[in-house]
Amino acid sequence: MPENNSNKGYFMKRKVTVSIIIIICFLLQTTVFQALSFASIGPNLLIVVVSAFGFMRGKKEGMFIGFFSGLLVDLFFGNILGFHALLYMYIGYGNGFFSSVFFPDDIKLPMLLISASDLFYNLCIYFFLFLFRKRFAFFYYFLHVMIPELVYTLLITILLYYIILKLNQWLEKSEKRSETKFV
Repeated sequence: MPENNSNKGYFMKRKVTVSIIIIICFLLQTTVFQALSFASIGPNLLIVVVSAFGFMRGKKEGMFIGFFSGLLVDLFFGNILGFHALLYMYIGYGNGFFSSVFFPDDIKLPMLLISASDLFYNLCIYFFLFLFRKRFAFFYYFLHVMIPELVYTLLITILLYYIILKLNQWLEKSEKRSETKFV
């Protein structure tokens, strides 16, 4: 019986910590980094969070974190409720496929996956929100929006990824300590 209560406590600790990370990154993305934008382009911090948790924790957790991150964007800025939630959910789920080859010390895979996720996100935005409205300036959008956002996101990823990695390792250590305490 005590083991179940302890697991619930660490489960709640993880959910609260992840929720705080999502909210902080959302607030930073929509306030501070909008003020620090270059040519009205800012980094996509939520892509970093969703991708990182996807390949650190797996498909299921990446999908849930992606859904709630996207829902937050939809509630505050979306024209279509659920559009960003679906995109971020697919990104989290897709990154979860790489959890078996994830090594915390190697930053190459996270940088590659976050780049691919940001590119996928922007291609979907272009395809569904611009192309269907007969705006065919793909190369302009690619050179003036996609690439600058990708570069800016990767620069921020170097710092943000290590913060998320350390928080995830701290949560895993506390969960493992809890499990060994009751075994």
